[in-house]
Amino acid sequence: MPRSERPRLVFSDVDETLITGKSLFDFHAYYARGRHGAEGTLRAARLREDLLAKSAAGLPRAQANRAYYRAWRGEPVAAVEEWARRWFAERSAAEGFYVRHVVAELRRHRAEGATIALVSGSFRPLLEPLAEAVGAEHVLCARPERCGRVYTGALLGAPVIGDEKRRLVRELLSRHAHIDPADCYGYGDDVSDLPMLSEVGHAVLVAPHR
Repeated sequence: MPRSERPRLVFSDVDETLITGKSLFDFHAYYARGRHGAEGTLRAARLREDLLAKSAAGLPRAQANRAYYRAWRGEPVAAVEEWARRWFAERSAAEGFYVRHVVAELRRHRAEGATIALVSGSFRPLLEPLAEAVGAEHVLCARPERCGRVYTGALLGAPVIGDEKRRLVRELLSRHAHIDPADCYGYGDDVSDLPMLSEVGHAVLVAPHR
């Protein structure tokens, strides 16, 4: 079978790879404003400023990611899911939401029979509408812990950054033993995506604004 016709998986990071922005901060601000008004807007701004400052000072991304999810403690899962759909509908309708050349590549891969997997430190409510829009069959992402109908602020498992992305990619590949990783593709924009990209034969580094 020619290499172009072999079954393959295509793995894509999301923020600043498939879309131009940082979905976690943008959605948190959108949700906080919509659900909690001016006080929510202030809390969201403080969270963003605090995490960006600590990251610039050397806080590891995995720790920053855990700190981000702590901000969701006590929020109803159903409300987050509803507002995530609203957020996606509004943002995706705006010019410049997608990194167009990556979307075009994913469409080309799908037309050739490939299976698409999104791999992101974001969480499922934000990623499911995007997966539907681009035809991704798999969503490999963070898993916020729930207690009843609300989020606890903790994560189940490791943040999906760096080596955890690699682990999830390997796990999905292991469930598709008929697929040669050398035939697979990966798209990412950051050094933290390199462990994931190293698992496939075709690694693409994306510059989101070009």
